[in-house]
Amino acid sequence: MTEMSRCYALVPCAGVGTRAGRAGPKQYAPLAGRSVVAHTLAALADCAELQATLVVLAPDDTEFERHAPGFSGERSWVARCGGATRAASVAAGLVALRARGVRDDDWVLVHDAARCLIRPAWVARLVEACRDDAVGGLLALPLADTLKTADADGRSEATLPRQGKWLAQTPQMFRLALLQRALAEAGDAVTDEASAIEALGLKARLVGGELENLKVTWPGDFALAARLLETR
Repeated sequence: MTEMSRCYALVPCAGVGTRAGRAGPKQYAPLAGRSVVAHTLAALADCAELQATLVVLAPDDTEFERHAPGFSGERSWVARCGGATRAASVAAGLVALRARGVRDDDWVLVHDAARCLIRPAWVARLVEACRDDAVGGLLALPLADTLKTADADGRSEATLPRQGKWLAQTPQMFRLALLQRALAEAGDAVTDEASAIEALGLKARLVGGELENLKVTWPGDFALAARLLETR
């Protein structure tokens, strides 16, 4: 990476993980010998493209250091400024990056704390595909399954064409100034950074991801993620 295009990871980690069916935040749940977020951060630490990783925590979080004891050193940053939504946490994290000297034209790779199966090679693929892009991009998967809509009773009512549809993953990579502007204009309702970029009328590059890069969300996801981690 050139001096004019440094890369930083931003990991929003302020959520409570209600869908995971667990007592505490899903990012702190044990998985194959360490917490979910510890797996995520260990993989990001091995990414040569990244200058540093910033973890955005809730202001009252007192558990992170216990669940991620290996996250330390000059490339490991923490900011307790997270908000009530993902967008609010990312926006606050961008302010924290600025305070640490990250510039307008530096790249920020926002990655879900719960995508604990991320591999450095996939991050490198995204950076290589987007480093000279005018907008930025994200890892994503073309939709392979038949897509249905459901009625209020949970019954299939229509089949949607899957052509041109992708499943968004992370990291999502955009320059700091552009992402900051996009989130400020889009508000807290957006569920990923690419949505905010799209609201500006811009098109993010879709970079082929991996099925294994799943987001641990539902109770059954933990067993699957554990099996995948144990067979690496």
